[in-house]
Amino acid sequence: MSGFTWAIDRFLQRTDEIAFTQDELVQSAVLQKLIVIGEAAARLPRSFTEQHPHIEWADIVAFRNIAVHEYFAIDWRIVWVTATEDVPMLRKKVKTLLNQLDEGSQI
Repeated sequence: MSGFTWAIDRFLQRTDEIAFTQDELVQSAVLQKLIVIGEAAARLPRSFTEQHPHIEWADIVAFRNIAVHEYFAIDWRIVWVTATEDVPMLRKKVKTLLNQLDEGSQI
């Protein structure tokens, strides 16, 4: 998941919200990575997601479902906030989780 979050950062590096809402190429690139993140979250075992409720798994999957099935109803301002605020927080949470899992496997 984190590789996709870094890609989103790269796509948005030289843009702001106004430019984003006018750039179909960047919109498509960001949305595609968000969809992949949602698909990855959807494939995690329920037992795993239930053990780690501090990550908003259901919201991530729900975003993916809206992006895929309601494409023409996408609010690009929400995508911007998701990409610039939610994704960095998700990256931190996943990194912390991975570190905890690594520490646990070393015991």
